[in-house]
Amino acid sequence: MNKLTHPVKRILSVWYRHFMVYTSNLLSNGFPPFFEPLIFLAGIGLGLGQVIREMDGIPYLDFLASGLCVSTAMMTAAYECTFGSFIRLEYEKIYDAILAAPISLTDMVVGEILWAGSKGFFFSFAVLLVVSLFGLLRTPWAFFVPVVGFLTGVMFASLSLFVTSFVKNIDHFSFYMTGFLSPMFFFSGIVFPTSSLPRWIQPITEVLPLTHAVRMVRGVVFERYQAIGWDLVFIVLTITVFGTLSIHGIKKRMIQ
Repeated sequence: MNKLTHPVKRILSVWYRHFMVYTSNLLSNGFPPFFEPLIFLAGIGLGLGQVIREMDGIPYLDFLASGLCVSTAMMTAAYECTFGSFIRLEYEKIYDAILAAPISLTDMVVGEILWAGSKGFFFSFAVLLVVSLFGLLRTPWAFFVPVVGFLTGVMFASLSLFVTSFVKNIDHFSFYMTGFLSPMFFFSGIVFPTSSLPRWIQPITEVLPLTHAVRMVRGVVFERYQAIGWDLVFIVLTITVFGTLSIHGIKKRMIQ
């Protein structure tokens, strides 16, 4: 009996392939998630923290740190499923090699997305660990932050892989990174609450995926459960829609 008969085994084999590649350079790959939040907290958090004591009823450094936990999950999943996936698809021909094994294209795409979600889990955990050393986010509910990081990673992996399915040149990812993800960082409530924005912008922030991840992680950490249900529904719907579009998009691209 073929060991890859079961779809879960096929998906996990893709995940395991990426895990082995990533951990082959664990020190260099694991360095950024621990160092980058230190830089951000020192450069922005500690400076503004002296001026702004509270934001939205939360100590400002805690407010900022909770947002960083999911923004780092967003960025790592986005890079993994844009530049990383494009290189595997176009330059290294890793997708061709994977599909030469008894693995379907759907298994491969789901494996890619789950791997990026796992990196979101690890990176948000790393940020949580660092900010905890500063005495931040030490509530028992912080235990669930990496879970939100995983969902955030899966959501942006699905969205990013959909973008990858139609991008023809690796340089074109600049439109997605600089034109979409970077502005979203500032308009999704990480640095300041979206309620402080002009009224005409606030409805736009509600369609930004990161807004729901940020609100969900704060809802968990600071026990503000009012909107978690809707945010979770939004994230699941986004994963479902863009995950499906990614499968169809990658399939169409590889056939062409």
